[in-house]
Amino acid sequence: MDLNTIERNDPDSVAQNAAVASAPAKKVFVKTYGCQMNVYDSQRMTDALAADGYTATDAIAEADLVLLNTCHIREKAAEKVYSELGRIRDMKAERAAVGRKMLIGVAGCVAQAEGAEIIRRSPAVDLVIGPQTYHRLPDVLARVRGGEKIVETEYAIEDKFEHLPKPKRAEMIKRGVTAFLTVQEGCDKFCTFCVVPYTRGSEVSRPVAQIVAEAERLADAGVREVTLLGQNVNAWHGKGEDGMEWGLGRLLFRLAEIPGLARLRYTTSHPRDMDDELIAAHRDLPALMPYLHLPVQSGSDRILKAMNRRHTAKDYLALLERIRAARGDIALSGDFIVGFPGETDADFEATMDLVGQVNYASAFSFKYSPRPGTPGADMPDHVPEAVKDERLQRLQALLLKQQQDFGLGLVGSTIDTLIEKPGRQAGQKVGRSPWLQPVIVDEKAGEIGDIIRVRITKTGYNSLFAELA
Repeated sequence: MDLNTIERNDPDSVAQNAAVASAPAKKVFVKTYGCQMNVYDSQRMTDALAADGYTATDAIAEADLVLLNTCHIREKAAEKVYSELGRIRDMKAERAAVGRKMLIGVAGCVAQAEGAEIIRRSPAVDLVIGPQTYHRLPDVLARVRGGEKIVETEYAIEDKFEHLPKPKRAEMIKRGVTAFLTVQEGCDKFCTFCVVPYTRGSEVSRPVAQIVAEAERLADAGVREVTLLGQNVNAWHGKGEDGMEWGLGRLLFRLAEIPGLARLRYTTSHPRDMDDELIAAHRDLPALMPYLHLPVQSGSDRILKAMNRRHTAKDYLALLERIRAARGDIALSGDFIVGFPGETDADFEATMDLVGQVNYASAFSFKYSPRPGTPGADMPDHVPEAVKDERLQRLQALLLKQQQDFGLGLVGSTIDTLIEKPGRQAGQKVGRSPWLQPVIVDEKAGEIGDIIRVRITKTGYNSLFAELA
């Protein structure tokens, strides 16, 4: 983020730049773990820090401030953070030896869950800030520079989105032609394996006016595709422009009216919140891409009940029938946990059976990882790791075959592709299919941001190859 690069017509950029022009240049390095919402949060943290005189850097050695934006979904993710803090601690000591100061901060869900324990385990850390309070970063850093160690994990009563500075147009242009936009945070479902209700809090929906204003700024900066984010995004219910409460389906129709925005997506959804209006949006809204990430976690009703999912496998399959009836070319993605406490061979086979019936285009699958403070961690009959490993390998083999079959089924078809970025190899560009696969095309096929018509010629491991139709 270069504070000297501003758009002359962007008053927000001018104001932010003027506010920090007299301050010495400071650099912040942000490392992001976990979900798409953390990616979005990291971008908004750098926006907030711009007002405090920081520019972003991709080189940790240059940084005056290092922020780890963390994920707490699985045990290994948290341990990776502590391992990384050990390396940064040594770097901080080396900097101090030559008279250069480095501040270290931990943000995100590990910060929210563990709070002061992080500073106890890693005394080199200067600040710990939860995901609902990162708009306070400039104030927190002022206190840190005064010699305090800060743990800021109380949920903010005020709306953090109202208090975040708007990102500069020049910075938004650098982020590319696709973007994330958070519309909902938190979760009220309390699945027994999940820490999100404890780290992100209860469900909160942003109002339509806020969302539309941010989407318009993204479109003005050249964004062609926006993905709406939420821990439980299809539970979104926000105050509409007419003063009434809107659901996600109506919001999608409103966003599709914004000039320049050609594609819309949303993630992550819960089966219990797929209402008729949202299903109708998949049927009637061309801008809404035919791809749906709808986690089920297990195909066993007994395990689903233990997980507190509050739906059955039959409920899930019936819902998919309705969605596919509305949009015949929709591709399904899902999440699966194997080895949840008490899972038997029969329970696992029920999951394999459900996967066979659904035929996923892509999916994410994990071994159950007990998270402290969740009901699942205290359940009896934990599954041995060796059994988890064997089940995960079988499940992933089936899911991989389905993903490859989906790609092969597209060979010879003609589709629209959004050109997103240069390819890794010379002479190539990378596009994005309606179903989220990377599409490799000749660099002369179009410019970044163009939506072009291509014919799929072959598949790669995780991508498609195409020529102009």
